[in-house]
Amino acid sequence: MIFLSLNVLDKSEVEPIAMKLSAVYGNEKVFYDGWTDQPCEGIAGKTDEVLKKCRFFFFFVSKNSLDSSLVKLEWQNAIYEATNKEVQLIPVKLDDCMMPAILLQTLYIDIFGSGLEYGIRQMVDVINRKNTLKLIEQTYENVRGYKILSKSINNELYFEVRAETYVEPMSKYIVLLQHNEDEIEAKCINNVLIQQVFVKDVEVGENYKSNGIYFDIVRATAPGFPIKFHIKSKTGTPLRFNGIMRQLSENKIRHIPIIDE
Repeated sequence: MIFLSLNVLDKSEVEPIAMKLSAVYGNEKVFYDGWTDQPCEGIAGKTDEVLKKCRFFFFFVSKNSLDSSLVKLEWQNAIYEATNKEVQLIPVKLDDCMMPAILLQTLYIDIFGSGLEYGIRQMVDVINRKNTLKLIEQTYENVRGYKILSKSINNELYFEVRAETYVEPMSKYIVLLQHNEDEIEAKCINNVLIQQVFVKDVEVGENYKSNGIYFDIVRATAPGFPIKFHIKSKTGTPLRFNGIMRQLSENKIRHIPIIDE
């Protein structure tokens, strides 16, 4: 049995995956709550029963699912079963959420970073127990972005980049925006810049690119001393914000989690 654990708000992202897995393994082998007439029944009434038969538990991790007490109950039960070697728990990351600490002890499939089709292929490899499968090893992310909702409106965005635990000596960030250069204005409002450059077609996932603004900031990113940004649409249209990436080395960049505050 293949169990797909999700929040109902993520149904549009997960349903194509459920359909693909059902086409490969049969509808009776895939437990997907979105196909039941009573959505809560799969969580409240059938979880224990299905987990006894379940061998692969895919937990779709997103901001929505992490806020859901019902989904939390499902994956915590799956972790308990996994300790008894009855079920394999595989997190599947859907957005730029922060992974729960308990899931940092395992590996995950990154649909957010690698794309839907690649994620589905990884899921099939897990189920087929192929040795060619390569999951991404999770690491603790010290740097996080915080959207300041009290100040932001639809055509303006205020946010901070913060180091949570220790100092990051390099402060090089790309603010991803689905806009052309003449449509936006952006600034770092509390630091001196070495460089600010508009960049086009940044590779942010498999078969997905975004424009953005690269900020190279003089000082380190340190706990208690956030780096503050303001982005504004010149045309008055809503901003299409795609996230933030930070530069780790000359040839490596990575998404950082974004938190609404």
